[in-house]
Amino acid sequence: MTRIAVSVCRLSAFMIFLSYGAFPEEYDVLVRGGTLYDGSGGPPRVGDVAIDGDTIVALGEIEDATGRIEIDARGLAVAPGFINMLSHATSSLIVDPRSMSDILQGVTLEVFGESSMGPLNDAMKTGMKDRQGDLKYDIEWTTLGEYLEYLEARGIAPNVASFVGASTIRVHEIGRADRPPSHQELERMKALVEQAMEEGALGVTSALIYAPATYASTDELVELARAASKHGGRYIAHIRSEGNMFLEAIDETLTIAKKAGIPVEIYHLKAAGKKNWHKMDLAIQKIEDARANGTDVTANMYTYIAGATGLDASMPPWVQEGGYEAWSRRLMDPQVRERVKAEMNQDTDEWENLFHAAGPEKMLLIGFKNEDLKPLTGKTLAEVAEARETTPAELAMDLVVEDGSRVGTVYFLMTEENVKKQIALPWVSFGSDAGSLAAEGAFLKSSAHPRAYGNFARLLGKYVRDERVIPLEEAIRKLTSFPAENLRIRNRGRLAPGYYADLAIFDPEAIQDPATFEKPHQYSTGMVHVLVNGVQVLSYGEHTGATPGRVVRGPGWTGWND
Repeated sequence: MTRIAVSVCRLSAFMIFLSYGAFPEEYDVLVRGGTLYDGSGGPPRVGDVAIDGDTIVALGEIEDATGRIEIDARGLAVAPGFINMLSHATSSLIVDPRSMSDILQGVTLEVFGESSMGPLNDAMKTGMKDRQGDLKYDIEWTTLGEYLEYLEARGIAPNVASFVGASTIRVHEIGRADRPPSHQELERMKALVEQAMEEGALGVTSALIYAPATYASTDELVELARAASKHGGRYIAHIRSEGNMFLEAIDETLTIAKKAGIPVEIYHLKAAGKKNWHKMDLAIQKIEDARANGTDVTANMYTYIAGATGLDASMPPWVQEGGYEAWSRRLMDPQVRERVKAEMNQDTDEWENLFHAAGPEKMLLIGFKNEDLKPLTGKTLAEVAEARETTPAELAMDLVVEDGSRVGTVYFLMTEENVKKQIALPWVSFGSDAGSLAAEGAFLKSSAHPRAYGNFARLLGKYVRDERVIPLEEAIRKLTSFPAENLRIRNRGRLAPGYYADLAIFDPEAIQDPATFEKPHQYSTGMVHVLVNGVQVLSYGEHTGATPGRVVRGPGWTGWND
């Protein structure tokens, strides 16, 4: 047969394949042979995932096709990318856009909350600049929407979304004073919430144990929640007490839901302090009763028995009125110090006293600005007080003054039994309550809570694989479709055609969280590949350097229906 005849035969064969749709198709990415957990909570199946651009286009047995990039996922779990329901990566992503500690756990969406990076006025920008510690950055935005767009324009590995902070709005209009807003101030605050919702905020958020958020009344929060509700948002809160007034704080949250006509979520559900551990059963029953009666209430948690915040959570709110400078000046007044010390050592229902709830022996110092104080990192408040020959309460006040900050502190407050009980609840998702850090550079100047490096890997390794608290398919649902649906995020959180190609591909037998309280700067292991918007950001456990992350906006966004 001549060369011409051979060429004609090949062309004829090509046309036959093409006419019957059997000619091999090429995708941008083809994930082969993985165990697919689609995010629904249903049983997995072995199959392939085809991706074109930023979108999943096919699932199942995809034969006679190729991928420009092909990923062999045999023996690995393939899941939607995980959603971090409480991320404090607001500044860490500016300093390091790779989001190392979270990407290495499969997190593809960081949801910012408790406070927000906008709206800001000039005084707030100055204060933010002054409070910066090891991580330094310029503040090149004013509104929340501008901040999110700033991150996306710089390039970030994960997607990002945000609530707007009730305390941020409060400071914008009335500063850090302990007083209710006037009618005119409240109207401006509500208008700022609506503006943030139109810029894409997911709802309004609060952290009610901290000044100045603690100064807000229930009625004030209802009004701000109503403004968010008009735009389809959610109210999400670090409730006013997780300790002595835990149940009453849940009641307040449910009241806000009812009066504002808004779905609500409780941050890092916990019963804090040994005397309150028994209240978890009562709290669960209260929430489940509300859900049964039609209230849309959910919660999230981290997978540890210790929380982390500052020494401000050890001191009464009145001494902190006006912000850090006023707080620090008061702590240098001998009469004020005596009153503060007395209140720190008292069990009280008036404010959330973590000094009394944890005790100095279970308060670990992890974050200082002052270089001279950094050698104290990793020591307990009790140990340092003994070395300095002072009382723990007096030391706490001294450190706040000496460091020029609230001093990062870990508080051991919870019980393992309750952690497992919460994980098993179908209406609980997961958030790290931490930044997304890197085990290098400026991040190593301070310690950290291990949840920044291990929250999600700890769930999948310790609680799913090792202790079998919940099955893997349920854990993945609670990490993916469940929070996405709660937040009304479209086309994320599932493996399905038409959904964005955010994928976490990992070895269920190997995923592990080596980070500890003594050595927290250790990456989790077992996450093999991660894709964000169809772009591979983790390949065989190594970050690719890609930064395809986008802003994910809520239903109030003016471009929602475009």
